[in-house]
Amino acid sequence: MATVLSRATAQEARNPKFVRNATILIISIVLLLLAGLVGLMSGSISIPAREVWTSLFHASDSEARQIVWNLRLPRILTGLLAGICLAVAGAFLQGVFRNPLADPGIIGVSSGGGLAAVIIMILFPEQIAYLPISAFLGALAAAVTVYALSWKGGASPLRLILAGVSVNSLLGAAMTALMILNSEKVQAVLPWMSGSLNGRSWIHFETLLPYTVIGIIASIFLVKQANLLVLGDDAAKLLGSRVEMGRLLIILLSTFLAGAAISIVGMVGFVGLVVPHIVRLLVGNDYRIFLPLSAIGGGTLIIAADTAARSWFDPIEFPVGILLALLGAPFFLYLLRRGFKG
Repeated sequence: MATVLSRATAQEARNPKFVRNATILIISIVLLLLAGLVGLMSGSISIPAREVWTSLFHASDSEARQIVWNLRLPRILTGLLAGICLAVAGAFLQGVFRNPLADPGIIGVSSGGGLAAVIIMILFPEQIAYLPISAFLGALAAAVTVYALSWKGGASPLRLILAGVSVNSLLGAAMTALMILNSEKVQAVLPWMSGSLNGRSWIHFETLLPYTVIGIIASIFLVKQANLLVLGDDAAKLLGSRVEMGRLLIILLSTFLAGAAISIVGMVGFVGLVVPHIVRLLVGNDYRIFLPLSAIGGGTLIIAADTAARSWFDPIEFPVGILLALLGAPFFLYLLRRGFKG
């Protein structure tokens, strides 16, 4: 038996597709580590790599240690978790909807969480400790609404997209109206609306960490279901899948991840759109490799974008959400134009 398994493993290792995917995975991990290192080194005060290493592993009262350990490291780790949540949510939603334009921001999930968070920050600031759970519940309410509106003997991907776009517009208008009616409190909300890692500390990292861990564990159990849904509803049913239940569970998980991320870093968009699409072009639709690569890519993108946002515009700290929107909007238009041609 052991001989048979070793032969199967050896044959798989010689498979060109396996070698390519393994290579891409290794390169992705290296890029993530490099992005983290550059993020620790860069800022208004540049710190050499050697000092970064010393600051990480040797306790001291030096200025470099304080900057690296108390300011930059928790910010980078929080961005990593947020990127993982948003990219995994986008990867799942694109597969469920069989549409490369689907992501938490476009189908209304992010707007639902955003509206709930804005309500807390403007109307009930004394309840700010409940911001993460409020954002999740808002995102969940938006997802349930979209699912209910699209239901007609089943929830087809096309109806889900159309309902999501409509709900997204409605929730966006509600957020704008709420801020106009409470204009004296808008300054406290604008940084969050722009999407930013500024001021994120170990508290924010520790708050987001359990949500991310729970989401990743749950996503492992939905990989098989996601692979079946990519084949189409009819094919998935023939293979024994409970299509509507599987689709609902994946949407709820994506809502959970997106709501957790935006509650901490604000309305950071396009991560769930750009990263899964690029990863799919590289490795295909198999969620066994597609999902972990999307998670790594999402974390890398947010860390790199945040480093650029606080380094390129020094002494002004540019919100990472705006920078990602400037990069992601042209990519979205490219996908839209490509879809029309198709």
